[in-house]
This record gives sequence, C-alpha cells and structure tokens, in this order.
Amino acid sequence: MNAPWNPARAATRDPFVAFVCDESTAEALRPIVDEMGWQPEKVNRGGLRNAVQTLSVSASPNILFVDLSESGDPLNDINSLAEVCEPGTIVIAAGQVNDVRLYRDLVASGIQDYLLKPLHPEQIRESLSQAQATLNAPRVSDSASVERPHCAIAVVGARGGVGASMLSTSLAWLLSNGSRRTTALLDLDVHFGTGALSLDLEPGRGLTDAIENPSRIDGLFIERAMVRASDMLAVLSAEAPINAPIITDGAAFHQLQEEMRGAFECTVVDLPRSMLVNHPHLLSDIQIAVVVTDFTLAAARDTIRILSWFKSNAPATRVILVANRVQQPALQEISRKDFEGSIERKIDVAIPFDPKVAAQAAKLGKSLAEAAKGNKAFAPLNDLAAQLAACAGDDPVADRKGKGRKSPAGGGNGESLLGKLGTIGAKLAAKKKTQ
Repeated sequence: MNAPWNPARAATRDPFVAFVCDESTAEALRPIVDEMGWQPEKVNRGGLRNAVQTLSVSASPNILFVDLSESGDPLNDINSLAEVCEPGTIVIAAGQVNDVRLYRDLVASGIQDYLLKPLHPEQIRESLSQAQATLNAPRVSDSASVERPHCAIAVVGARGGVGASMLSTSLAWLLSNGSRRTTALLDLDVHFGTGALSLDLEPGRGLTDAIENPSRIDGLFIERAMVRASDMLAVLSAEAPINAPIITDGAAFHQLQEEMRGAFECTVVDLPRSMLVNHPHLLSDIQIAVVVTDFTLAAARDTIRILSWFKSNAPATRVILVANRVQQPALQEISRKDFEGSIERKIDVAIPFDPKVAAQAAKLGKSLAEAAKGNKAFAPLNDLAAQLAACAGDDPVADRKGKGRKSPAGGGNGESLLGKLGTIGAKLAAKKKTQ
C-alpha cells in the first residue's frame, strides 16, 4: 500500500497471508485458501495488531486478509496497516460492524473488500477470486499508454496576476472534458494555490503530506490524496499555513509527476515561476510549457528572461506563448505588435478579457473554460487545449527547429526594453508618414 517498495523483498512475496482474531474465522478461511492453491498455514492468529507487527519486518503478500474484530478504530488502524504494506498489496478486511458508512470509508481508504462476520464460504470464495483477478488483470494505464502516450504540460506565469492558474485549471478541464483524457492538475503553489479553490473543492493535505514524506508517494497515495473534480479530472492542491515554510529539495514534486505519469493520460502542472530557479529539474519530463503573459512592460521584460531560460535549460520542451486577458488596444499598456517586437517572437494564442465571464466562473466554482462554454470569443482557449491534447505525437525539438524562430532572449545588444519599444514605435510612425 503505502510502504516504500523494497525490490529485494519482491521475489519473496507470499501469494496470500491472513491474520484473524478467532479460530472459527480461521476454520472458515483455510479450506477456501487451500482450494485457491495457497498454503492454509498462512492463516495466522492475532488480527490487525499482529499484521502490522509482522509486515513491518517482512515482505507484504500479494493478497492480505485481516480481521478487524478487535479494533476499536478500524479506519485509523487500516491507515496504520497501510504504512507497512508495500505497493501492490490487495487488502481484504473482515469485521463485526455492520455499517454502510464504515464500508465506504474502508474501501475509500484503499482496501479491496470488507466482509461481515460470521463468514460464509461463498462470500470468502467470491472475495478472494475478485482479488486474484484484480492482481492478474493488466493495468489500464499500461494499455492506455500504448495508444495515448502521456502528455505533460507546465503552465508558467511571466508575472503574478497574468492568470496562469486560471489558465491551468481551464486547460485541465478542457483536456478531461473535451478530449476525454484522464487528467491530473498539480498545483505547486503550496501556500497560495487556487487549483482546488477555483473548482469549488477542498484541497486536503495530500500535497503537504507528500512534501513532508516523499517515501510515501506511490499509486495508492495518489489515489487517496487527489481530489476528484469529475470522473476524468483529479486535483492535487494545498493551502499550507503561511507560518510554515516549505523546505524541500523538490524530490517530492518530481516523484508526484512520475506517479501521475503512470496513473493519468495528461498532467497539467501549475508551476510558479520561482520553481524555475529553485527546482529546474521539474521541467525534465515536461513536453510543453505554456508561458502566460500580458501586454505590460514588466511582463515583456520577464517573458524575455523566461523564454531565454527555457532555451538554455529545457531545450527539448516546446514553449507556447499565451497572451491572457487581452483588452482593447486603447486599454493596453503596450500594443501587441510592440510587445512581439520587444521579445522577438510572435504570440501563439491570445485569450480575451471578459470580466463578466470571469466573475461568473468564480461565483459558480467553475473553470473559466466551463463558464465560457459556447462563447465564441474564447475559441482560442479551446484551440489551445486541442493543440495540447495532440502534443504526445509531436517532436518538440523538430517542431521548434522547423519554425525557425529567432532567439527568444532578445535585447542582446544591451539596449533597454523601454528604448527598444520606443524605437519600434518610431519606426511604425515613420512608416505611416511615408504612406
């Protein structure tokens, strides 16, 4: 379950082990175990407490049967069991409490089934057969990865307030809802992330738990920690206390990306720009980086710097430049043409600013893309999502070379950005006079 995977123990795993509280349960279990081709001697006495003690020093079996009859807090004790069970262990629990809520909570915590005592042979046989079928079944992610390779996308804001988090949430929703791809939204702004908030969800402690204990991160941890926004979209966000600094080398973030790669078809990472400085290795497996900006002087300066960073540190990552919250030319600090001239690159996608739609999305707890559904003005957002959905089949390096774009760094001659913009404006004015 949650214990770190130990390759040395993998070859010594038993197919089945049970820990029961009474002899009547053991007697009901042993004939079925023998019928399944397993060793009846693996049915041990001692219940959950013995299971935790034994598995803390020995390999976990493929299928574990545990009796909760003597447990005062079954749900909490199952979580203790998860700490010592290695990944891939299928757990079947039995107990005397006939409570639908307990059953649902236990299944949600990661166990395969909960059987009510006294046990009947057919009940035991059916549960063990289902566990064995689950163990032998091919993983969905393995078959899906052949047909639809994983697509990893990072959304980075050139400046705070340009709407990068809004865009990452919208893209995740569009990829899951429109393209019907299982999608994970990973919000790495640990203290002030809005990934869950914008979808009207409680973020939980999953992300902070992962940072505090990276060794716990596995497929089951991902399943438990992520909050479901829909059948196709899951979110991992956080609202860590602002008096608790996050001290990490980034290993947990990288491990989360690896586990999401195996569990989802798409991963959208809302990546604060400070991560480029502190944890550049997070971009190693990112196929596409969406850099979000607006038409301001400060954003132009930082767009130049970020594009230059990607060219030097992540040359294999395809960069898509998105201008967000685009207003009428008269209301913009810098015109689009002057902005593109200063960064020596074209804007790939321009998304309009509509305060009414944005306010409606916030009120309803929906992504901007969902709130703007059917609004033709936001067609560029849908086009961007469709482009990202096809990213797995692209060759980012070849694509970038084929376009023959100029160096995104710009300004290599030492000219200031204001001076550069002024020069561009003067050239445009002179051109108008000659016409």
